Formats: sequence, structure tokens, C-alpha cells
Amino acid sequence: MATHDRPFHQGPFDDLPAHPNRPHAFLDLPAKELSMRSTRYGRQRIRYRDTGTGPPLLLVHGLMTTSYSWRYVMARLGEHFRVVAVDLPGCGNSEAPPDATFRGAEIGEWLAEFQRALGIEGCAAVGNSMGGLPLLHRVLEDPTAFEKVAILHSPLLPEFKHRALAVVLALPGVRSGLAAYVRRQPYRWAHHRTHYFDETVKSLEEAGEYGSPLATSAGSRAFVSHLRDGLHPRDLTALARRLAALDEFPVPLLAVYGTEPDPIVPPQVAVTFARHLPTARMVRIDRASHFVHVDRPDTVADTIIEFLCAEQGSADNPCHRPLQRDGSPDNRT
Repeated sequence: MATHDRPFHQGPFDDLPAHPNRPHAFLDLPAKELSMRSTRYGRQRIRYRDTGTGPPLLLVHGLMTTSYSWRYVMARLGEHFRVVAVDLPGCGNSEAPPDATFRGAEIGEWLAEFQRALGIEGCAAVGNSMGGLPLLHRVLEDPTAFEKVAILHSPLLPEFKHRALAVVLALPGVRSGLAAYVRRQPYRWAHHRTHYFDETVKSLEEAGEYGSPLATSAGSRAFVSHLRDGLHPRDLTALARRLAALDEFPVPLLAVYGTEPDPIVPPQVAVTFARHLPTARMVRIDRASHFVHVDRPDTVADTIIEFLCAEQGSADNPCHRPLQRDGSPDNRT
């Protein structure tokens, strides 16, 4: 990957190319729809993509993004697993339930219903950023929910910005006002709030994938609800306390963090996470930040594969297919 000479330097939206300079085949995968009934959200139309063969692996995106977030790792993961990348409720092309809340534990319950609908209960799962929190919540409630879990640059303890955000979003009219503001220029909003080590990978294609859901009233309101609920300081604090009280997380856990500055989740969170869950495997990856799977996709995919295949001894297991490396992760605890 040719890295921009100014890391994290975000160029103007008007200069974005139509297509990314790093090719991918994500949009060539058939988009699949599932009509499922959720206890909390009712009947919904859910969009997802899957590829590959082998044991199922569920990918969960973070705030404001969609399953498109996984575009650079799905093919490599698909060499070993059946990879399912879902658009969460109200995100991407999945239906937005009206006036819903999206707390981490609630999304965890919804993921269990999605797993049952696809017949992939107990599969391994990977979550990026806020998408990692429902996985942790779910395992704490049901240790059989996921065989193994990997989180990529997820938050943990609340910071000042989370507390300030909660206060502001609780004020009358702020949520509806923010949703309306986002709808005015959704593509530019998505562009300016997605940060990569190499910003030259951005394109109008990506802005469209992330911005189109925000252009609708239902989608922009769902985004604000995810923002309000998924990062609420009360829930972050409660989750961190539950994790710190454990002798060991119920299932094997991998935590991957970039080493570079991140305006969303600072890399120092890795130290906090390791303190709360010292038995988790911690991997730090250089030249990477919040979206480690976009910044260093091959390294991240290989790290995930090696973690998921650990202690899988069968000679015919798909985990034994050889890996091709583009570099080694920087391992630190």
C-alpha cells in the first residue's frame, strides 16, 4: 500500500475520485436480504453479504459505517470461513425501526436473533469500534453466543467527550436537529468523519455507501440514536466494571488496536483494555488507527485468522490453508 506522505491528512470532498485507488470486490458480492422478526424491533428487512466457505464468521461494523467497512478483509477471511457482514438495524440498507434504542446489550440481543435466523449460532465474531461492544455484552449474558470474539479498536471507559455528548443529546430538540443537519450534506458528513492513516484510499464510492443511509429521515434519526445509545457513558462504565470483575473472559478474546493517533478512540485505550482484561490477546498494529482493517487489511486479516484457528488441530480444517503476509503486527501488551 502506498501511504500518503501526510498521514491522516484529509483532502477536500470535491477532490475525491469516483472509485478507490485500492481495488476490492465487496460490491461484486450479491447483496442478500433477510426478513426477520426481532423481539425488540419487530419485523425487519436486513441486508447482509457473505462469501467463502467453512465455519461461519460474523463481522459487525461500527458507528456510521456499514458492512462496506469490511471490503478489504472479506476476501482473505473468506479463504478460511463463511464470512457474514451485516448492516445493523437502521444502518446501510437494513430497515430502521422507528423510535428505537440501540444500547450495546440491545444490539447484542439482536445479533443473537440474526444468528438464529441464519443458522450460525455460536459462530466466531469480529466487531470494529462500537460494533465490538455488543459482542462483549452478549458473551457476558450468554457465554455460548460466540465461539471466539475479536474486537478492533473499540472504546471502553467513557471519556469527557462521551459525557459531554450524552448531556448535549439529552437536551430537547438536539437529536432531531442533528439528524436534520446530517441529512443536509450526508456524503460530506460521512467523508469528514471517517479517518484513515492513508486518506488517499477514500472515494465517492465510500462516501455514497456511508452517506446514502444518512440522506433519509429514518436513517439519519437511527444514526443519532446509535450515537446516543452505543456510547452512553453509563453503559460504558457498567461494561468496564463487569469486565474488570472477571477472572477471565468466558471465550477466547482478541483485541486489536492501531498505534497511531485517533480522534475517535485514542490508541491508549489498548492499555486500559489490557488492564481490564489481562487474559485477552492484545495486538498492536503500526501505521494503523481506528479502522485498522482498512489501514492494514492483510495484517489484520492474518491476525484474525491465526487467532480463530488457534487450537484447531484437525488436518482438514480450513484454518490450515497457508497465509500470505504483507507484514507483521506489532505485538504489545
